[in-house]
Amino acid sequence: MENCRICIKLGETTYNKMAINLQKGQRIALGFTKMTIGLGWDPNDGSGYDFDLDASAIMIDRNRKLVSEDCFVFYNNLTSPDGALTHTGDDPSGKSSDGDDDEAIAVDLEKVDPRVEEILFVVTIEDFERRRQNFGQVRNSYIRIIDDISRQEIAKYELDEDFSIETGVEFGRLYKKGGSWKFEASGIGYRADLAFFLEKYYNGQIIR
Repeated sequence: MENCRICIKLGETTYNKMAINLQKGQRIALGFTKMTIGLGWDPNDGSGYDFDLDASAIMIDRNRKLVSEDCFVFYNNLTSPDGALTHTGDDPSGKSSDGDDDEAIAVDLEKVDPRVEEILFVVTIEDFERRRQNFGQVRNSYIRIIDDISRQEIAKYELDEDFSIETGVEFGRLYKKGGSWKFEASGIGYRADLAFFLEKYYNGQIIR
């Protein structure tokens, strides 16, 4: 038990695995602190425009609000103020991954600001209204966790829902419970853009 890298609780039983495929709503306990959250997707061809999907990480407190404005990590703010999160940068067309992650966020849980209770990982479609795009036109979407020490994929959640009108999706979240970090496969869709998530979790005034 003490050597396991990941523990999955189902009812009263704990199972130890090195890699698992998660289902929506499934939660796992993590036994390591340095990881990469990889996100991927394959837009359908024929829409007339490239798909610009953007991954973001939102660090929120016990009131489910941003700890600070800089705790919204995305393509224009690649590093969190505590140094715990580092975004690899924007892939504006979704064509640079070559079958691997389209975008990724490195996470060091030991550096996370103690006020942070959750880290949400969301993906939004840029300029979706003008381009008439939604997640129903995107296939093979997933979020996965890679242990940065072993370089092993620990868990992966493949979004198999048909988000036919949604333009923003919370793929998954890291959250603290009982002093330990856990991960939940979320799969929650919104008809929303990046600004929606900033407004949802920001306490201050948003100037558009």
